[in-house]
Amino acid sequence: MRDLKRTATAALGTAALATLAACGGGGGSASVGDDESSPTASGESKESKQGAVNLGAVLPLTGASATIGEDQRRGIDLAVEQINENGGVLGKDLNVVVEDSQGAAASALDAARKLVSVDNAPVVIGEYSSGNTVPLGQFLQRQGIVHINPGSSSPEIADIGDMSFSTIGLDTIAGQFTADAVYERGYETAAFLVPNNSYGEGVLKTFKQQYEEIGGEITSEILYTEGQSDYRSELQRLAEGDPAVFVYSAYGQESAIINKQAFEMGLSDKPWFGIYLSMTTSDSDQATVEGQIGMDVNYIGPDGQSYEEAYKEEYGEDFASTFSGYTYDAVMLAAESIEMAGSAEPEEVAKAMAEVGKDFSGATGEISLDEDGQRTDQPYAVLEYQGGDLVPAP
Repeated sequence: MRDLKRTATAALGTAALATLAACGGGGGSASVGDDESSPTASGESKESKQGAVNLGAVLPLTGASATIGEDQRRGIDLAVEQINENGGVLGKDLNVVVEDSQGAAASALDAARKLVSVDNAPVVIGEYSSGNTVPLGQFLQRQGIVHINPGSSSPEIADIGDMSFSTIGLDTIAGQFTADAVYERGYETAAFLVPNNSYGEGVLKTFKQQYEEIGGEITSEILYTEGQSDYRSELQRLAEGDPAVFVYSAYGQESAIINKQAFEMGLSDKPWFGIYLSMTTSDSDQATVEGQIGMDVNYIGPDGQSYEEAYKEEYGEDFASTFSGYTYDAVMLAAESIEMAGSAEPEEVAKAMAEVGKDFSGATGEISLDEDGQRTDQPYAVLEYQGGDLVPAP
């Protein structure tokens, strides 16, 4: 896993450095039926522990977003360790059973079925890509299980239901921020490239609305099919219309292909603006993304210093992505809600979570949930990729 050094943390103070969570699509769509007989997803998994309060999590531990998924798991592990060191939950140890979504909706659903039917998890955290998170959340809603979204940003997540909550802001906030950031840098024309899924559609819609409203013009809109080995035709169409900037978002391993081929085609001579820059550069060759600018989510808030210190002590490096704090906050939010409810019954936990979420101090900042269970205020930053580091953009 590549070490993304956050050399700008001190300069940003308690607001800290942000590296955007591209909470995007995933391995396509899948049936969201309630059949609980499907096999569980493959990958490492903790087992349920007798006598403990068992929660569940579905993360992309393999596939295009595996780098992010492994860092999300780090956040969960650190939260569990802290909670248990302080007495656990309801006087018992807390345990989170982590299943691999393999970066695909069908596997994410298989994992959720296992967590519900075998592990009896009252709360399930997941996923990272919106195309996986939406069907996952819909399944859990029908099962009456609490769902916490720690990494996806599609506006569709707000419509899942009263058992679904988010510790990260949705694209209704991110798209507007991105449009303002692009236009304020003097880029009055832009070509837009995003995955063809609920995340890509959502961020394009909110970006376009805000960008055109403030005077910008989109020269081309391209929603690419995930999982390809060649994006040259999409990149050729992207360059038509001579835009001032290329605005794009892609998952780690796919962005590596896109950046490499754009570099080979000479398209890197123009500015590139990444949506969730830590995601779009995480697996790319350094030369192909040098100088790219982009937006990202704030990975640590005013009360997150102890979490940052614990992360560095445990893993011997700075944050590997901007997303571990959101899974950390998801576990802490769930634990506090269970304590308030005095029970791990999902309905009682959901009611308590709505109360706890009115003013929750998380590692990623203050979390205030709206009537749909969604984070209302998500801090972002504009960063630049320089020599392997993400630093505040000039």
